[in-house]
Amino acid sequence: MSTSAIVVSQSDNMSPRISTRQDTKNALLETGMEIMIEKGYTNTGIQEVLSRIGVPKGSFYHYFDSKEDFALQIIGYCDQNYTASLLRTLRNQDMTPLDRLRSYCDGSRERLESNECRRGCLIGNLSQEMADQSETLRQALSHVMGKWRDLFASCIQEGQQTGQIKKDFSAHSMAELFLSGWEGALMRAKTTKCVEPLDVFIDLMFNNVLKA
Repeated sequence: MSTSAIVVSQSDNMSPRISTRQDTKNALLETGMEIMIEKGYTNTGIQEVLSRIGVPKGSFYHYFDSKEDFALQIIGYCDQNYTASLLRTLRNQDMTPLDRLRSYCDGSRERLESNECRRGCLIGNLSQEMADQSETLRQALSHVMGKWRDLFASCIQEGQQTGQIKKDFSAHSMAELFLSGWEGALMRAKTTKCVEPLDVFIDLMFNNVLKA
């Protein structure tokens, strides 16, 4: 989910243009995702997206009906890419279920720290901003979060079956707590501009809540 996937060339006036080898819609989605994770939905301008990749406004409305539709498709695009990455971690049979969960947290922490506690999770960011503003986006965001929770639940359940993770609560409930707590810690890290909230979450979650 990086703009490194977008190939641009420079014309004589240094205006960026998408390579003919690249898919214009994906370039719009990638760029929109990058801007939206930085600025949020409200402060993301369509013209800024177009200017970054050098395509005309007509190209945008060929693929998207509106800004809300653009955001909806960005959510789906983000989900598709992020879920693939999440699955590689949570279903890695070379690691125990508990270690997979820890690897997920450690990787996310490292990325946030390298970004100076900016950006965070696009789905979490938009959930905070848009849940009361657009029912269409709220439902899409809720669906994505629910799907991610279920992936965590599957990993936790596997850990419970092997005796590595506590069985005090259902895997579903523990996954809900895990995802909600992690998203909240990300929000706090962005607010405080330090990763301490993530470190607190990791310490308490893995040493007290999950570990059998």
